[in-house]
Amino acid sequence: MEANEYIPIDFFCKQHGVEVSVISTLHAYGLIEVYRMEEIEYLPLAELADAEKLIRLYDELEINPEGIDVVIHLLKRIKEMQFHIQLLENRLSLYEENA
Repeated sequence: MEANEYIPIDFFCKQHGVEVSVISTLHAYGLIEVYRMEEIEYLPLAELADAEKLIRLYDELEINPEGIDVVIHLLKRIKEMQFHIQLLENRLSLYEENA
């Protein structure tokens, strides 16, 4: 585990003004990954933006972990659907150009 690829959870929580238990709760629901090394828990830097989004949903909007799971699932579905719509529009434009 590279030290520069992770951030200690206690530091992350201090920077965002939340309790460490919030991260533990989100981790228990499988919403974020937490790694433990030598009794210190870390967040991967690659997931930092997602962790910040989850903290805002949990803390500022007061959405419970089950609700956050639903929101994240719906956002992923929307993104997938937008991708498929774009593909279909591109295919349709090929047919329109040839007509």
